[in-house]
Amino acid sequence: MALILFPEQVSPQDSIGGKAGSLLALARAKLPIPDWFVVTPAAFYASLPAELGETPPGDWQADIISQAMVDIQPGAAVVSALERALIRLCPDDALLAVRSSAVDEDSAHHSFAGQLESFLGVEKDQVARYVADVWRSAFSARVLAYRTQAGLPAFTGVPAVLVQRMVDADQSGVAFAADPASGRRSLAVIASVYGLASALVSGDVEGDTFQVDRQNNIVFRHVVDKPKALKLSAIGIDKVVAVAIDAKQAQLSSLEDRQIVEIAELARQASRFFSRPQDIEWAYADKTLYLVQSRPITSLYRMADPDGQFTLWDNSNIVESYGGITTPLTYSFARSAYREVYRQFCRILGVTEAVIQENNATFSCMIGLIRGRVYYNLLSWYTALSLLPGFSSNRRFMEQMMGVKEALPQALIGQVLARNRRNRSLDVLYLLRTVAGLLINHFSLETKIKHFYARLDAALTPPGVPLEYMRPDQLCSYYRELEQKLLTRWDAPLINDFFAMIFHGLLRRLTAAWCADGQETLANDLLCGEGGMISAEPAQRLKAMARLAATDPQLVDCLRQGNGDDIETALAKHTQLHRLYQDYLERFGERCIGELKLESRTLADEPLSLLRCIGELAAKPVDATAEETAERRIRRKAENQVASKLAHHPLRKHLLLWVLSHARRRVRDRENLRFERTRLFGRVRRLLVEFGRRLYALNLLDDPRDIFYLEVEEILAFVEGTATTTRLCELAALRKAEFDQYRQDPPPAPRFSTRGIVYQGHDYRAEQHPAAAELSSDELSGLGCCAGKVQGVVHVVRDPGQTRLSPGEILVAEFTDPGWIMLFPAAAGIVVERGSLLSHSAIVARELGIPAIVGVNNATQLLKDGDRITMDGATGLIHRLADASP
Repeated sequence: MALILFPEQVSPQDSIGGKAGSLLALARAKLPIPDWFVVTPAAFYASLPAELGETPPGDWQADIISQAMVDIQPGAAVVSALERALIRLCPDDALLAVRSSAVDEDSAHHSFAGQLESFLGVEKDQVARYVADVWRSAFSARVLAYRTQAGLPAFTGVPAVLVQRMVDADQSGVAFAADPASGRRSLAVIASVYGLASALVSGDVEGDTFQVDRQNNIVFRHVVDKPKALKLSAIGIDKVVAVAIDAKQAQLSSLEDRQIVEIAELARQASRFFSRPQDIEWAYADKTLYLVQSRPITSLYRMADPDGQFTLWDNSNIVESYGGITTPLTYSFARSAYREVYRQFCRILGVTEAVIQENNATFSCMIGLIRGRVYYNLLSWYTALSLLPGFSSNRRFMEQMMGVKEALPQALIGQVLARNRRNRSLDVLYLLRTVAGLLINHFSLETKIKHFYARLDAALTPPGVPLEYMRPDQLCSYYRELEQKLLTRWDAPLINDFFAMIFHGLLRRLTAAWCADGQETLANDLLCGEGGMISAEPAQRLKAMARLAATDPQLVDCLRQGNGDDIETALAKHTQLHRLYQDYLERFGERCIGELKLESRTLADEPLSLLRCIGELAAKPVDATAEETAERRIRRKAENQVASKLAHHPLRKHLLLWVLSHARRRVRDRENLRFERTRLFGRVRRLLVEFGRRLYALNLLDDPRDIFYLEVEEILAFVEGTATTTRLCELAALRKAEFDQYRQDPPPAPRFSTRGIVYQGHDYRAEQHPAAAELSSDELSGLGCCAGKVQGVVHVVRDPGQTRLSPGEILVAEFTDPGWIMLFPAAAGIVVERGSLLSHSAIVARELGIPAIVGVNNATQLLKDGDRITMDGATGLIHRLADASP
């Protein structure tokens, strides 16, 4: 192998290291590079003693390395080759730089800055000596420690050595094509000194600093006093010497504006060539700019670009539907549904097709998946809402419905409106069209709901061929049929949700303004005990079954402790209870913890948690009469308060009662229509589970449940012939590994923002963290959503499927969903970190008359099992008692 190579002699198989490799590429791109050659690793091996030449250095023992590095000198053949190369490189006896060029030096992730030796101002006859010093540095303790800290192998080979003509610079320095401190890719940052840049690079002196934007405007300059400079000297032992700078010149900028721009452009030119932002060393000599070296800016991959598009993420309410890790199958299904139904919603309310098409990107980004968890993209939600009239009021109603604790900052409101600047003119035709759409849908909503139920029942009629007997292509066709009949025709639930938001928001405003409801709890109380709400039915059925089971103590023990087979045998002896149990599964078998997550196992699949709940309730029966009237008492008291406050204002009273009646119906129907969504998701779940079984049977998946790590369209495309990837097994395995890591990592904050690329350079932490004092406080507060004062023992529930709640305990959770209803009948009160006044936990608590508070920050951290607390479901106040005894 060649011992020395000039740029034109290097071939792809030659090992010349990172630094020389960059210079080679830049030289071939005709950038101004000082002349150089490289001493290859072969020269090192040619210089070893014969007894070591056969053993790779990676296998040397520590004592051998130590001895070999003490004695190493370039061999005779290497010295001869160096002499010939130096005559060609510097016939004028110019001074040289001798630098390392290791294989992984100046790489995208590891710069090795300052770890390997570099020597400046070297005379020709001293080059061989300094080449040996560079070799020694590769085996130093400092380099070994750097490699260990960076997670690199201890030894990857001897470095090549770069020998380059020195530039006797008038000015020199470094330049970054992007700001390494802030991460702004639009700014080039230049540091400059008089003379050589070695003192600047080492940190011994401070230089002038400039920032240049992409339009070549110098947007920042910081000029410092530079009393001395390093220059090359032809005499003396030390060839790099410090010289004094005239005091006046020292205070001036070291660069002219045209030079600043030229350096910035050189850094960007190198970056374009390497396709990643570069950190370059540059030098001016006799008004000529030279590029001395270039390497990637290694810190940028960890940093977001602060100039990137701002996105605000929040999971306040959606965590009820998609709590914890959500698989790719569920997310892809949900994202498609959100996109289509909200496009449809705007169309129903009279938004023009042209405006809908202009906002396609908005509808496609209603939700996002961050480290396996589903979040609202709040700017998309606000933008979609801004398409309708009354944005200023409606956005506050939407915040209440979604449980968003912080309103959108005013500065971002303008950004949202700017996305729909054409619509902000509110021309009369557009306004009338949208208002007409609202009125028509308000008065026709009851009819739409009836038609929706009929359409849903027809679509969910069992197919002619049972799912378990369908071929994959039949399953595909059936999914497309459901998609056409239901997923793109979700009109009634959407319209009802919108009017629930409007009327609930109006009710809160009117009771606050007209009924002296400063704490805004009266509206919640007026919504208690409406009746006809399907979400309350499971609790009522559970209590009925528990009363029957309580007559047989042996059955109660079996329900609480027995296995599934034993319980089934015992239940068969109680005809009435067994019938109620089967009816429950027939009606609510698709309900489960995380019921909208397709990967969740339903009660029909695993009914043991239901049976355990019946047993716990039967062991400690609750006073049914008192509980059944609690919600009625709350409601009656609230109605009397309204009647008293508005006794002399009949018009106000009539208007408030009209709003109240609509709010009650819309909130009731909202919860009932959510149950219909559960039915649809249940059918889709079973269909996709069958897909998993078919693909597993064909050896296309390692496990049937690996189907949940594919996206819906990937599955359908595989059947229909439109896929871009057919290696489903490897794809599912890759995602499983990624999502397993998400389960180990700390979850993102409930609310955070990102800039630019969402999945790069962010830690997904909240901008504000609770103070230490708050995390030890005995006083907590949240959003009261069902009146009632109770005292009880805390039971923090993280896995409702594995939890037994004793009657009288206060349930504390991060979030709940409809699957938690089995725990509600035993709870004396409910405290939830997340949620809103229209979240499932709030609505069902009001229906059952259970004191409830949502939106309690860090509740599951601050409250521990066994704590005794008092809670006021009206004011949202919680107090931890010092005495935890009963």
